[in-house]
Amino acid sequence: MKESITTTVTVSGKSNTKQKAFAAALSSVQGQILRETDKVLLRIEPEDVRVIRAEEKITTEKFLFFFLPRKKKEYSVTLEITVSVTSIDTDKIDFKSV
Repeated sequence: MKESITTTVTVSGKSNTKQKAFAAALSSVQGQILRETDKVLLRIEPEDVRVIRAEEKITTEKFLFFFLPRKKKEYSVTLEITVSVTSIDTDKIDFKSV
């Protein structure tokens, strides 16, 4: 009934800070795993995190094309995360009709 599997998920995230970009990528792990399976998830534990791509994009904005230049930064990361998933397979449960 309760089973544990190990799988690899590739996720990405972007934001204006490095921490928020990593947090955005890590928060999408559960949704990615839910799309791949129809089981009830009990626990998702990351075992290994590998950075595939990490980029910093800097753009300069100017008011009316000349005044008040400022630099904006945007960070984007793509991670490959190996996770251990503990789940319950509902197909193996015998439901009784009442």
